[in-house]
Amino acid sequence: MGLRWRVDEALASLALVLMALIPLVEILARPMLGKGVENAPILVQHLGLWMAMCGALAAERHGHLSSLGALVPGRQGLAHASAGVICGVLAWSCWQLVLSERDAGQQLAYAVPVWWVQAIMPLGFALLGAKLAMRGVAQPTLRWLSGALWPLLGFLVGRAFDGQSLALWPIGLGLLFVLLCGAPIFAVLGGLALALFWQDGLPLASVALSHYQITVNPSLPALPLFTLAGLVFARTGAAQRLGAVFLALFGGGVMGSVVAAAVLCSCFTAFTGGSGVTILALGGLLLPLLRNAGYPESKGISLVTSASALGVLLAPSVPLIMYAIIARVPINTMFLAGLVPAVVMVGCLLVFGGYLRSSPLRASSPAAAPAMLTPLGVACWAAKWEILAPVVAIGSLASGMATPTESAALTALYAVATQALAHRELGWRLLGHCLSECAQIIGGVMLILGMALGLTNYFVDAGIPDLAVDWVQSVTQNKWVFLVALNVFLLFAGALMEIYAAIVVLVPLLLPLAQSYGIDPVHFGIIFLANMEMGFLCPPAGMNIYFASAVFQQPLRRVALSVLPALGAIFVGTLLISWLPLLALGLPGLVSDWLH
Repeated sequence: MGLRWRVDEALASLALVLMALIPLVEILARPMLGKGVENAPILVQHLGLWMAMCGALAAERHGHLSSLGALVPGRQGLAHASAGVICGVLAWSCWQLVLSERDAGQQLAYAVPVWWVQAIMPLGFALLGAKLAMRGVAQPTLRWLSGALWPLLGFLVGRAFDGQSLALWPIGLGLLFVLLCGAPIFAVLGGLALALFWQDGLPLASVALSHYQITVNPSLPALPLFTLAGLVFARTGAAQRLGAVFLALFGGGVMGSVVAAAVLCSCFTAFTGGSGVTILALGGLLLPLLRNAGYPESKGISLVTSASALGVLLAPSVPLIMYAIIARVPINTMFLAGLVPAVVMVGCLLVFGGYLRSSPLRASSPAAAPAMLTPLGVACWAAKWEILAPVVAIGSLASGMATPTESAALTALYAVATQALAHRELGWRLLGHCLSECAQIIGGVMLILGMALGLTNYFVDAGIPDLAVDWVQSVTQNKWVFLVALNVFLLFAGALMEIYAAIVVLVPLLLPLAQSYGIDPVHFGIIFLANMEMGFLCPPAGMNIYFASAVFQQPLRRVALSVLPALGAIFVGTLLISWLPLLALGLPGLVSDWLH
């Protein structure tokens, strides 16, 4: 990419920088001046809207929009054209929302009308549809024609049929087919949401409103800011320094290296926000380390791939925050609730996954293992800034000094400052790359979340959760049978759905069902996220096996087979967490009692 940024990446990166700086100004200005930036929280939320839409455009150009892949070969052109049409309908939907907001005349801050900021939505979907429709068309004239024709067709279809009743099943079958042909997941979810509202003759602006609501959620700016902090640590030498600390802490040799690798991968995923990023950042470091310690290469690949999925339960994990937002439970409580279960999951992986068994291991070289070790004090001093990062992230939030967004902004700026000034490993070029990558990741995720929320809102309005409660309770009244069935269902859901879409779609449907069996929302959240960790390892949506195949240059089938023991071990861990609520609720209860 170099320094020659595209407009979408530049705008997304600028919005992300402002999202980090404005909360910091608020933290400093409140005690000093008594006031800060005008309407700062709302301003940051709407900057998140611009960052997400521009980041999604950049993600499309770099091929980072999630899909199931071309399971039906030779039909990618149809998938891209269909996505272009859906984006055109979404552009119409968003334009109707903008027009209604313009008539309302509300202002954001500093006399800026809200609809000016919202205008990025129809424009962004129109451009996204054009870019998707142009994919795979080689001839320049046809390429531009395709880019203009399919989104325009979608826009006109939305205009012509908005508010009218259309049959659901033909659209549903078509969406399923284009999904198998390789259409982006957000387009299929958005198309299904539009079809459901169409079926009942409801206004299509409801889908745009859902996308807008999730994007400007008060807690959502924490997601890109924590992700930025994780990416800065992942792209500098922080991984190596933390690796040295964990190796020194758990000792050398085979067992120490295995435990250190598992714990390091889990902790790193909590910060990076994506287990795939952990594999990219740590795979090249940990696999040679395990191999030099005498650990079989196939098991080393399996360990790194599976352990990288286990940071979801550790603060400040992005899915953990996302669940707290959707389920409307305190983020602090979810942070505390995930700590003990995360340790349980790592322990189950190592024990039941067979990674600690000595029989398959070769004798390690006496000279190799000690050469990798650094004294604990020296390693901790070298990694002192990275070790303090969780203290900054969680301490600022738990102390009440900062809101979730301000805590995330503080953590992001801390990561940038320490890696740029203390270690001098983060230059302008690398910082720009981290900003762009963060915007692309969050932009792609927000598209999925917005469309998924449209589906969820329809299901809730249609009373689907109540129907589900009645049906399941008619099948069984036994709480423990329900928990087993829930875990099996979530295992398959995690394999078929991207984790953020699963949170937005399934949590509002399943949480009332779980509560009808007396399951606490916090406990349910930990069960849900623990199951989603297994989804990282299951095709077709399990991205860890795809990342590991690319990073370790191994066939996909070999990587998928290598993690099967880990899947069984993690499933055992989810059952333990399900059947022993104290694991999730004990620590939050102790802290609550201590504070009161």
